Amino acid sequence: MESLLAELRTAVGAAAVLTDTDVTAAYRRDMMPLAPHGTPLAVVLPGSTEQVQAVVRACAAARVPIVPRGAGSGLSGAANAVDGCVVLVTTKMNAIVEVDPDNRLAVVEPGVVNLDLRAAVEKHGLFYPPDPSSYDWCTIGGNLSTNAGGLCCVKYGVTTDSVLGLEVVLADGELLRTGRRTVKGVAGYDLTKLFVGSEGTLGVITRATLALRPLPQAPATLVAAFGTTGAAGAAVSRVVREGVVPSLMEIMDRTAIAAVERYLKTDLAAGAALLLCQSDAGGEAGRRELTAIEQVCRDAGAELVYATEDLAEGRDLLAARRAVLPALELYGAWLTDDVCVPRTKIAELITGCERISAEARLRLAVVGHAGDGNMHPTVVYDATSADEFTRARWAFDRILELGLELGGTITGEHGVGRIKREWLAREIGPVGLRVHRAIKQALDPDNLFNPGSMFTPA
Repeated sequence: MESLLAELRTAVGAAAVLTDTDVTAAYRRDMMPLAPHGTPLAVVLPGSTEQVQAVVRACAAARVPIVPRGAGSGLSGAANAVDGCVVLVTTKMNAIVEVDPDNRLAVVEPGVVNLDLRAAVEKHGLFYPPDPSSYDWCTIGGNLSTNAGGLCCVKYGVTTDSVLGLEVVLADGELLRTGRRTVKGVAGYDLTKLFVGSEGTLGVITRATLALRPLPQAPATLVAAFGTTGAAGAAVSRVVREGVVPSLMEIMDRTAIAAVERYLKTDLAAGAALLLCQSDAGGEAGRRELTAIEQVCRDAGAELVYATEDLAEGRDLLAARRAVLPALELYGAWLTDDVCVPRTKIAELITGCERISAEARLRLAVVGHAGDGNMHPTVVYDATSADEFTRARWAFDRILELGLELGGTITGEHGVGRIKREWLAREIGPVGLRVHRAIKQALDPDNLFNPGSMFTPA
């Protein structure tokens, strides 16, 4: 492999090729402790599309696998190294190439941090909607790879809904341009959507053209406390049925509420479930939305409903939702699952997770995006206990099984990665798996791009 390493150093510069195992260890895996990972031959940090092409061609000639990686904030093992691979890290490619306010679009490289893009376009009165929980450090490339979502999906959709076009380096080193800059366009297959969410198994994204929206109004916030999970679930279903589309609708179960109260040293005055909603419609329209949601919550049996247009208060209430994972760390290590169920099944999922928690004899908190049914049941365990780790893994899988039983999917926004491969096969069935493998074979016949992520070759 010395000849390959020499070629890589020529392509990107010696300083951008890391081989010291103490250094490369930090690039072996993402944030999901269950997913397997290997030891890379090298970590390479290209600074341009041309350098990515050179790296891909060199690895293809040597038949060495490539694992594309962003900031490593993922929760599925999709960026995990395999033994002997080259981990291709795109964080140095962090230019916001263009912001076009008149056409409401931005052109960016994959290493741009989500929050930095949002801040840059805000100066033009524009808004980039996808907001994963790690938005302050995750990169656009990683968001594209997993088709990431966030708290605002209920109104604005997931990453793919904001992507107009891509530049992708293919397995032979050629550069593919997909999509367009126009609002509409149906020429040919929608290759843009094919690559978004492909977890680096089909190519390396080196540039993206993203659709922007007008900057929304300052949000008004509503919080509702429920004595039963069923009442909270009924409120969510009724909001959807009434046609109200808040910019954010989040739910927390009893365990999540207790953890946050301890962490923030506050009293959320909630019982079995807490519903948190925001409207960014602004003015009278926003007030009408929250008034409608408030009435729905009261009709469903809410014990407490509180609405505010005060921005500081709204931020404080939202901070409680964002504090769930740090709060759970007070009890131990955690595994965050990612299932999406029909919104009418949210209460059943939470109740089912209570049963799983009892059977596993582990703390299990449920928090999630009630507006689109994407729930994040989180299992807490003692990382030093092999027995608790085994029970946590059992609970993680049982949650996936429950999600499918309720007519849902095994992942709403985190991706399949290396942790849910068997579950993907179960969800899409043999015909769906065959089609996936055929697409992979057509674009990456030597299986060098992120091998083993999502599914294994036939």
